[in-house]
Amino acid sequence: MSSPPSPALGELETAVLDVLWSSPTALSVREVLTHVRRRPPLAYTTVLTVLDRLHGKGVVVREKEGKAYHYSPRVTREAWFGERAARALAGAAPGRDEAVLLAFLDSTERVDPQLLDKLSALIAARRGGTAK
Repeated sequence: MSSPPSPALGELETAVLDVLWSSPTALSVREVLTHVRRRPPLAYTTVLTVLDRLHGKGVVVREKEGKAYHYSPRVTREAWFGERAARALAGAAPGRDEAVLLAFLDSTERVDPQLLDKLSALIAARRGGTAK
């Protein structure tokens, strides 16, 4: 997968992309439709439009299989959100990096201890030390 594109996504686009990220293979519009959990249920044409927009934004790739397109994400979930977080940090006013990072940590109600261990290891690696 190539470097992540960076357009902002709406709630429905994100829900459709979550379905694609959860699948090990490319999905047809109908397959995406069966996995998107919405009330009221979405119309086939709505999902088709969302996938077409995601393709236009460069977020998904599509390949023709028979008469239908099958869609897959251009980037991993991790790469997408990593790039979005990097953009948020880069967009902060000079000297506000600490505030952005602290706000991010404070915004999570429950942080998985394994995630904290990973963060500690990354911080230690950046400092040239070892994690505890």
